[in-house]
Amino acid sequence: MTYCLGILLPSGLVLASDSRSNAGVDQVALVKKLAIFEVPGQRVIAILSAGNLATTQAVVSAFRETAGTGMYGQDLHAANTMFDVAMMVGGKLREVLGRDATFVQPFGDPNGNFLVGGQIAGEPPRLFHIYSAGNFVEASDRSRFLQLGETKYGKPILDRALTGTSTLDEAAKLSLLSFDATMRSNLSVDAPIDLLRYAADSFSARNFATLEKDDPYWMELRKRYSDGLSSLVASIPPPPVWG
Repeated sequence: MTYCLGILLPSGLVLASDSRSNAGVDQVALVKKLAIFEVPGQRVIAILSAGNLATTQAVVSAFRETAGTGMYGQDLHAANTMFDVAMMVGGKLREVLGRDATFVQPFGDPNGNFLVGGQIAGEPPRLFHIYSAGNFVEASDRSRFLQLGETKYGKPILDRALTGTSTLDEAAKLSLLSFDATMRSNLSVDAPIDLLRYAADSFSARNFATLEKDDPYWMELRKRYSDGLSSLVASIPPPPVWG
C-alpha cells in the first residue's frame, strides 16, 4: 500500500508521499514514489505514484529516459502546459498497461495511479489525478487536495482544517499530520516521507525534504499533536446524563 497527497493553493503546491512498498508481510521495501522533473526558471513537474510498482516505475523511467530529448509527446521538458503533461502521463500509462497487463494479471493487479502537479511558465500551478484508465481529473478551488492509496485515515484533518487561505507552511503541517494519522492506523504506510513545498512562480524544487522516522521535526510534530489532542479531549466537559 502507499499514501500520496497533493494540495493545490493560490500560493503553490504541497506534494507528499510515503516510501513503503508491500508485496506481503515478508516482502516490505522502501521505494521513492515522488519524481521531480525540473527546468529551473521554466518548469517544475512532480509525479507521485501508487499501485503496481513495476507499472509505475516503467512510466516514470520512460519519462526520465526522454527528458530533454525534444521527442514530441514524450519529453516533459517540452510540454506546453500541465494539461499536456497529464495527457502524456495518461497515455504512457495506457501504453505500459497495453504492453504488460496480460502478463502481470496472473500474479496480481497491474494497474497504477498518479498525482501530477507542478507549474509551467505562462500558467498557474496545477494538480491532476491520473487513473488506471489513463484519464484524469484536476484539482480546483472547490477540491483543493487529491489523494492516492490509503486515503481514508488522512482525509478528515484535511477536510476540517485545509482552506483556500491556508499558507504553504500550514498545508505542509496538515500534510504531515495526515500522514501521521495514516501511519498510526495502517502499517502498510511508513516513512521516509518525501515532501515538496512548491511556491508559485518560483520554478524551483529547492524546498524539498525527506523526513526519516527519527527526523527531529517529524518527531516533535507527532508528539505535540498527540499531546494536544489528549489535552483538548480532557478539556471538553463530559456528556450530560440523558433520559
